[in-house]
Formats: sequence, C-alpha cells, structure tokens
Amino acid sequence: MTAALTAARRGLTTIVVEKAPLFGGSTARSGGGLWLPGNEVLRDHSGDAAVYLAHVAGPDVPVARQKAFLTHGPDMLALVRAHTPLDFTWVPGYPDYHPEAPGGLARGRTVEPRPLDARIAGPDLKDLAPPYLAAPNGMAVTAVDYRWLSLGLRHPRAVATAIRLAAVTAADRFRRRRKLTMGQALAAGLRAGLRAAGVEVLLGTPMSDLIVDSNRVIGVRCGEEELLARRGVLLASGGFDHNERMRRQFQNIGTEWTVGATGNTGDGIEAGRRLGAALDLMDEAWWGPSIPLPSGPYFCLAERNLPGSLVVDRSGSRYLNESAPYVEAVHTMLGPPAHLPSWLVTDQSYRDRYVFAGRAPRTQLPRRWFDAGIAYRADTLEDLAVAIGVPPEALRSTVERFNDFARDGHDGDFGRGESAYDRYYGDPRQRPNPCLGALSKAPFYAFSLVPGDLGTKGGLRTDERARVLHSTGALIPGLYAAGNTSATVMGRGYAGAGATLGPAMTFGYIAALDMAGS
Repeated sequence: MTAALTAARRGLTTIVVEKAPLFGGSTARSGGGLWLPGNEVLRDHSGDAAVYLAHVAGPDVPVARQKAFLTHGPDMLALVRAHTPLDFTWVPGYPDYHPEAPGGLARGRTVEPRPLDARIAGPDLKDLAPPYLAAPNGMAVTAVDYRWLSLGLRHPRAVATAIRLAAVTAADRFRRRRKLTMGQALAAGLRAGLRAAGVEVLLGTPMSDLIVDSNRVIGVRCGEEELLARRGVLLASGGFDHNERMRRQFQNIGTEWTVGATGNTGDGIEAGRRLGAALDLMDEAWWGPSIPLPSGPYFCLAERNLPGSLVVDRSGSRYLNESAPYVEAVHTMLGPPAHLPSWLVTDQSYRDRYVFAGRAPRTQLPRRWFDAGIAYRADTLEDLAVAIGVPPEALRSTVERFNDFARDGHDGDFGRGESAYDRYYGDPRQRPNPCLGALSKAPFYAFSLVPGDLGTKGGLRTDERARVLHSTGALIPGLYAAGNTSATVMGRGYAGAGATLGPAMTFGYIAALDMAGS
C-alpha cells in the first residue's frame, strides 16, 4: 500500500492486487510499530544509526541497502503523514533491541500510529483483516499502554492505564465511535490514503504467475486475467510462513507455530524463483518464544521479562537470558545445541501479580491448557519436574541458584536485566533488578515454549533500489520486492520494534520512486 500510494502521488497509474479476501495481512495483525531512525516524529536523534544498523545486520547485508533504508525512511514517513489520515507518535523509552551496542539507543527509535477513528476507513472497514489479539471490551490499546497493562495490578501506572482505557472506551461507545490502534490503524489509514488517491484494490485475487516478455516482467497473471504494467511489478506478498513444504525445506520446522497471516505462503518468492531470482536468509524468521495454546500460538513479549520466571530445557537447567530480544532468544533455543523442549517456569506470586498470555492476574488458567500438556501445576518443584520430564534435583538446583541471583540483583549466569531492553518489560517496583524475582510461593507452574515467529524474513535478493536480482547477479528487469517477500535489510538481526514494517514500507516507497524514474 505504501508503494502504491507513493506511485500514485508521483503521477503513475497503479493497482494493488491482494490474494486474501481481506486487506492488511500481517500488518493488520501486528503492533504497527515502525523502526525508522531520523524520522520527523522522533524526539531523540542521538546515536549513530548507520553504525548500529551495520552491527545488527552484519557484513552480509550490502552497505548500499542499509544506507538506502536510513536515507529514505524519514521521507517515506513524511509522505504517509501528508497523504493519509495517519499520524504517528514516538514510543518513548522503547529501546533498540541492542541498546548497548555501538550506535544503539536506550530511548529507542520506534514510532507507532496514533489511534484512528474507524469511521475514516469508510466502506473499507468491513474488509480489514482482524488483529492477532483483540483487546478486551473493544479497548483501543497502544504499544505504550501494553507495556503497563502487562504489569496487572502490580504498578500504579498499570491500574491508571486500565482505568483510563475503560473510561475512553465507555465514552466512545456512548458516542457510537470506535478507534483503531496498532497495525489495525496502520492498515486502515494506508487504505484510506489509497482510496483518496484513486488507487484500485482488488481483493480475493491471487497471483498465479508473472508475465514476462523479452526477459522483462511486464505484469501478473491472476487466473484467466492478465494485468499489464508499463513501469514494473512490486512483489510485497509476505513470506512463506504458512507454506509447509518451504518451511520444512529451508528451516526444518512446520507452520503450526507462526502468527503470520494465513495467506503468506511464499507465492511471490516462488514466482521470482521461477525466473531465476537469487534467494537469501531462507533459514531465518522473525522468531520469538511462543506458547502453543490450543487456540493458536501465543507470542511472548513481556512474559519472559517479568520477575519470578525462568526458562529451562530438558536438562532442568537455564540456557539463556530469558529477557533477551525474541529473535536472539530463539536463535539460542534452536542452537546448536538445540534446547527443545523448553519450559517457562513460574510460581504463584508471578500469577498473582502479572497478566499472562492475555489472562488477568489471580484468574484461573483454562483447563484445556493443562489437558493439552501445554501447562502444568504442582505443589513442589520436584513434582513439577517429574510432570515435564526433567531431572527433579536439577530443577531444584536451578531455581535455588536463580533465587540467589534475584536476591542479589545480578544474574551471574546470563546477565538478565542488565540491558535497557530487558528492563523495558520488567517490573519497576521489583528491586534491585526489575527482571529478577525469586520463585518461592507454591504452587509452581511450567508452560511449554516453542520457537514461534511473526513471519519469515528470507526471500528474494534485492538491491538498494528494491530491484530483484538474478542468481547471476544481474537485474530481473521490471521486478521489485519489499517486505518479507525480500530478504530483509536487517540480516539475521533485529534492530528494534518495527524493524519489519519500517524497512518494508521504506523499500516499497523506494521501489515506487524507481519506477517513477525519481
């Protein structure tokens, strides 16, 4: 949608062809944050973003692509603000995911959409894909709100946030209004911009193949229909999250633990590959430790950072900083050596204080979680260990050692709580370390952790102008790619919240500029 908006505003005739019956894809399911250094909404422009991105992305991502993202990201956001009803706000204090790295910023570089009146979406609202997790009672929850709500009843600001949201929700209902936030606001706002620009959007129209003439991509085939393009075709059809064959081939993993949009089956990547396009990072994803609930995987954000929890593998021992950024955490989980199965272990104090997987503190966990073998509860650590199949003496020793660290405020094994990122989702009232708390109050709990993901991050190799490259290194004329259809500019790393959507929108913008000859 960003590419189409840019192209239209540059005077080009453009059309968006969407496979799914609804628009928004994984964006509509997401938090809607954008990691965009130097943009006009940020209040803090300190730190060297180029140095930081080079550190995160690693040496395999061309410097020219990194520079293109950093150069054009601010202009892209300015265009979106100017030509859609969207506005954005800085998420204060949401750190870069590696804030202590060279050029990293503890105050963060993430912006998110301001709440958007749903009436602005007009007739398109009915076609907006649903969110990954809907807020209770229709509340309009932002990323800033989520941080405090995760603390349940533990912090005064958490209680104040819940009261404020309840009051705003009640007022909106009285006025018969509804607000969209996060990825819902972003997708709906972009769609409104397309409608205002006269851009046609075809829903329920899967692409069957690309049309090629004299080695140049000149359009797409959608069943019996052919759509021709004079300037170029941009593939922005997501990754291969739900393609079982591709995930087994490239990642030796299935599709049951992804939270990406169900339409993401690698169509664009496969179409490019049939033309000889080079592929990169196909073994990678936007990983995150997840709980495989019966209703679908739950992607853990705050749950791992909060005090009174730890993660063990089948040996009954810890093997990572539980509060580490989620991609890094799964890299450690997958190994080598692999640490599967893994378990998130907590005590009753943790359950009394904090929201867990969307469940309020002090509430009963669903019986079906226990029946499915996803959750276990026991009065002693030894009984819990037997239930999850780990050595009882090992789990007891691990918890005792961890409790000593919690009392001292220093994790002598993995440094949990030392990074500003760790502490963001910690408990500010927990002293001396907001991420460390003893597990001492029975009963004790264990929850299955699996290597889930937000989507895959490998795909077609592109250059700094979002043009798709052949395996020989030559261009495939007329073909562009952005988002998870392309191999990400982040390499195997993750710079910060919104490092998926920020580059996706930016390279869509760049592709449209290139097609427009500017």
